[in-house]
Amino acid sequence: MTEAKRAPLPHDFHPPVPSFTVTSDDLQPGAVLKSAQVKSGGDTSPQLRWEGYPAETKSFAVTCFDPDAPTGSGFWHWVLFDIPASVTELPAGAGGGKFEGLPDGAVHVRNDYGSKDFGGAAPPPGDGPHRYVFTVYAVDSEKLGPGDDVSPAVVGFHLRFHALARAQLVGEYENRG
Repeated sequence: MTEAKRAPLPHDFHPPVPSFTVTSDDLQPGAVLKSAQVKSGGDTSPQLRWEGYPAETKSFAVTCFDPDAPTGSGFWHWVLFDIPASVTELPAGAGGGKFEGLPDGAVHVRNDYGSKDFGGAAPPPGDGPHRYVFTVYAVDSEKLGPGDDVSPAVVGFHLRFHALARAQLVGEYENRG
């Protein structure tokens, strides 16, 4: 996929908000995803840690989105919200399996694979590199509002109006098939 064909990032159409910092032991900005974050390699959500968010933050949300998926609407790999404001790190694997390290009360909605967990990268062979945008949102309420039976788009709608700030970490993966 050439740079000219790349789709906008998911926040390009949202109102601007301040940013803060998200880092990962498993992913460096712009780097290739590790095999653990790939569908065929384990579907393991990466470790994420964040800091510098607004003091009035009441909860967090975490998403992973591939804007380069050949769908016309991108592809949601992970949508998690209602993470308590006291939680500033998720360990690797918190988004699936036994959900170890996932805080009580956190809510997953279905990703575009149809499961309520983290689904790893799986771009079509030969489609070029895809970006995987991991975003942490600082939210102005303890509960975002929707339940776990809504689509990622509905969660995104709520985040548009309740995000105080956001941080993102973008990795890439290509299936050369």
